[in-house]
Amino acid sequence: MRTPVPEVLLRSLSKSFTGTRGDRHTVLHDVGFTVADGEFAAILGPSGCGKSTTLRIVAGLDRADSGELLIGGRDVSNVPSSERGLGMVFQNYALFPHLSVAENIIFGLKVRRVGKAERNERLLEAARQLQLEPYLDRRPGQLSGGQRQRVALGRALVGGSRLILMDEPLSNLDARLRADMRTEIRELQQRLGLTVLYVTHDQVEAMTMADKVIVMREGFVDQISAPENLYALPENAHVARFIGAPPMSVIEARRDGDALLIGDQRIPAAHLFARFGHDLPEELLLGIRPEDLVPGLGAPSRAENVVAGTGTGSAALSLPGVLERQELLGADRLATYSVGDQNLRVRVRAASTLPTISQLGASLDHVHLFTRADQIRIPAAIRPVLAQAS
Repeated sequence: MRTPVPEVLLRSLSKSFTGTRGDRHTVLHDVGFTVADGEFAAILGPSGCGKSTTLRIVAGLDRADSGELLIGGRDVSNVPSSERGLGMVFQNYALFPHLSVAENIIFGLKVRRVGKAERNERLLEAARQLQLEPYLDRRPGQLSGGQRQRVALGRALVGGSRLILMDEPLSNLDARLRADMRTEIRELQQRLGLTVLYVTHDQVEAMTMADKVIVMREGFVDQISAPENLYALPENAHVARFIGAPPMSVIEARRDGDALLIGDQRIPAAHLFARFGHDLPEELLLGIRPEDLVPGLGAPSRAENVVAGTGTGSAALSLPGVLERQELLGADRLATYSVGDQNLRVRVRAASTLPTISQLGASLDHVHLFTRADQIRIPAAIRPVLAQAS
């Protein structure tokens, strides 16, 4: 029976660096989240958002200026990296090219002066788990990218670590191998009961592998959610624009009585306002995902079994659009329609015929409203029940 890995807890971490001109540049602002025992948590965000700095602080390679970092309920802020009981997998593998696979895997054990018999036992166990037995005598240069990645993971596991930190581990692989390795890492994590904190800029990796996704932007945590919640209920317009391929279309709108004003278009929206409550700000952002828009539905009324396949007969928002361009994406087609002076994207099957002028329909279940001032999501009075993430 494995030794339980207590949760990782970050509370109000902040970090600044001194620039070349002596000015302080803050890269982390009040960052906090937890990673539970056996959980796969992904930190997702664009380059420069602070995700790798956060991981380096957890690893003990950098120190936060303020805040708390606990592993197993123990404050490890001043504990050396080697004593934190974790393993690290880097983007560039960090393998010694002159050593064999076996020597790379057990390198840390030799530094710690673990006995030869125990080293060999741990090596064979890690090689079996990662299917590396045939490659133990080879050098890293004789391996594929995926095999080198498994060697790096084996080196993290062989020390007995059940908490694994991974920094963009798949970014050097081609698309097909990345897909294979996503499945392999997730299956290994579940089979061994590992606790993983995984950094990536690739939302596909985060959404397909993680139990919980921590979205970062400009040093702040934007949202912490299960992947399905992140997609269905973005907490702000920044997350809405970031998540999805293609992402949500978010356009400016203004409330005028029971209508929405989008450019010079006045769109009836009484049902929409009733769903979100009538105490709405005048200045709004309207968000709809491309797959949730259906062209050619006609005037807004009742959209039974038509809009987004809801089958609920819920009222629809209908937006007048003019087709501007379209792109073929294999089995699908992505069209851009202008609504007023802004654009909405529509995703349909490639065989679909798209009208040049169309009413674009969306079930109210799939329409998002955000405040324009701070871009925070306005919750609907009724919303779907989705998975929970701590």
